[in-house]
Amino acid sequence: MLTADAARRSDAIAIARVICIIGVVYVHAWTGLNGHDLESLRGTPQEGLRWTLMEIFGRGAVPLLGLISGWLVEGSSRTQDWVRHVRRKARTILLPMVMWNALAILFVSGAAWTLGLSAPVPQSTSWMFEELFIASRNPDINVQMPFLRDLFLCMVAAPLLVRLPARVLLAIALGAALCQLLGWGPPVLMRASILFFFVTGILARRTGLVDRVARLPFGIAALPFLLLMPAQLTFALLPARALPGIEAAMLDLAVRVAAAMFFWRLAWSLAGSAARGMLLRIEPFAFFLFCSHLILIWLGGPVLGAIFGKLGSPLYPVYLLIQPLLVLAAVMVLGSLLSRTTPALARLLSGGRLAGAWTQGRLLAI
Repeated sequence: MLTADAARRSDAIAIARVICIIGVVYVHAWTGLNGHDLESLRGTPQEGLRWTLMEIFGRGAVPLLGLISGWLVEGSSRTQDWVRHVRRKARTILLPMVMWNALAILFVSGAAWTLGLSAPVPQSTSWMFEELFIASRNPDINVQMPFLRDLFLCMVAAPLLVRLPARVLLAIALGAALCQLLGWGPPVLMRASILFFFVTGILARRTGLVDRVARLPFGIAALPFLLLMPAQLTFALLPARALPGIEAAMLDLAVRVAAAMFFWRLAWSLAGSAARGMLLRIEPFAFFLFCSHLILIWLGGPVLGAIFGKLGSPLYPVYLLIQPLLVLAAVMVLGSLLSRTTPALARLLSGGRLAGAWTQGRLLAI
């Protein structure tokens, strides 16, 4: 039977997934502009708003999700059987990734062919292979999926990692951080920071760090993020003042660490608030939201963009602010319909988190 603290921790983990994955949507929000046009608007109020939302709400998402995954795997007895563990993670992480990448090609590239949508289309067999499996480069459509790809590799190594002494894990974490700073990783890991936060999560469980952060006063837990984020925003919004590569990478990693601490403390607070029930009802759809949101943005962005306008239009800030809620609403409708009509497909696409499976596996590592 769960203690009160353990139950609240479980709720906080579920809520952290919700707020982090909703924040990811801001990173990929529809603008209606290409990279060159976006750069030409750098410094304008609307582009400043977009960058602010991306940095504040998107910055802590992947780090905290990776840290939670490491924390959970350290406490799981299922890693004792490596074959069963990897088979399970292939079913809950790798298979959904490949299926959603295939759906992205089908729907997004299909819309480009048939409707003239400005989107990537298959160029070769190797392009298709990379889009599906992310073997050596980031995909062109589902750009969020390298997280699942790298997380799966971390999970493959997890049975070994959880058996290593803390000093070895610390060395691995520092090595991953160095690789992130130097831009090393591909094609083994697309983002070395994912290994850094995954291993940090294992260490956090051993040292009780997660519980200690949860007990901090909210202002203390938020302070590093509040101090570092203005610097991050300054350099992001003013390219002329951009830091050199290694210094920018160091600031970026520091912000991600601070953001993970801040958003964890926020999730802990929300787990004890009136918002708890609503957020827990959303949580079964969080993985589905993570996997599907870019497909919905590719397809639905231009439709609603015809009403609100592109970045720079008077109504665009309203559209930008509500995009995560619009995508979430679409995901909840779609996920509910799939769960009722084709529960087996819902289970596959959600890694077992929908169609009734979520209640037994709410703490599955995302």
